[in-house]
Amino acid sequence: MSIDSNKCYILAIESSCDDTSAAVLENDKVLSNVVANQAIHQEYGGVVPELASRAHQQNIVPVVTAALRKANIDKKQLSAIAFTSGPGLLGSLLVGTSFSKSMAMGLDIPLIDINHMQAHILAHFIDEEGYEKPSFPFLGITISGGHTQIVRVDNYFIMNVIGETIDDAVGEAFDKSAKLLGLPYPGGPLIDKNAQSGDPRAFPFTIPNVSELNFSFSGLKTQIMYFIQKQKAANPNFIEEHCNDVCASIQYTIVKILMNKIKKAVKQTGITQIAIGGGVSANSDIRKALQDAEKQYGWKTYLPKFEYTTDNAAMIGIVGYLKYKELKDKKGYKETGISAQSKLKI
Repeated sequence: MSIDSNKCYILAIESSCDDTSAAVLENDKVLSNVVANQAIHQEYGGVVPELASRAHQQNIVPVVTAALRKANIDKKQLSAIAFTSGPGLLGSLLVGTSFSKSMAMGLDIPLIDINHMQAHILAHFIDEEGYEKPSFPFLGITISGGHTQIVRVDNYFIMNVIGETIDDAVGEAFDKSAKLLGLPYPGGPLIDKNAQSGDPRAFPFTIPNVSELNFSFSGLKTQIMYFIQKQKAANPNFIEEHCNDVCASIQYTIVKILMNKIKKAVKQTGITQIAIGGGVSANSDIRKALQDAEKQYGWKTYLPKFEYTTDNAAMIGIVGYLKYKELKDKKGYKETGISAQSKLKI
């Protein structure tokens, strides 16, 4: 089988939480991006780590097979395998790591370990028609179920966290608030959906006073819990009668918390390019707030394609490609051989 030396084919594997995903990239273009969701967690109201790792074991072979088939790529054409090494659930990561190492050894190709949060930021460098790539430096805003960070990005591999949550993540605040309202898991998207029909100023919640560029959402969650308990005690039908308004008020408060810190980060750094990533970056009000800020303050904002907001292997693949390309250009590894694996780990 002939292989074009100008083309790099990366197989990427993501298994950090409850989605098993595999993607194939040709250089910076996505040829396939297959995701298997785990519906079993819905009945528990959250991800159960042991069940997640078992489901990954069941899903990983068919998902990888489907990704290769959809990309029309034979495994012998692969240049390297990239995988999520963390952060994430230990059991879930172990499944993806073990599979990736075994496959790389069997094919005698390099293995590239990828930081999950770095991948959320660099997903903006996937070559997609109609999507502009940010230039350096820019501020990466990673917002997900487990993370809330403001990151100064100076190049692909030099990133500094300049602000982060000191307790709970923004995605957890959405999901826990939804649970208090009796909404099924995952509740964040449902709060967003209901909020579109509600009054965002119906029920004011306090904005926490947190130093520097850091965030805190634990106090807001507690405030929402006591508010709902108090209202239900006075009116057992309160949620049914005011669900949309409560959702809109919660979402309004969370978006305001995020935007206040982003504005402060822009002022401190002088950087006016903003790129968001992570599951919560799919939230419609957060996207609208950033688009409004772009017009009002002259920022340049970058919003990812929806399929690259949640956990997916395409974002792992683009970082794998960038690492592979950099080290290949520097002749940092041999073209073949398992010994190349350790040299490709940054």
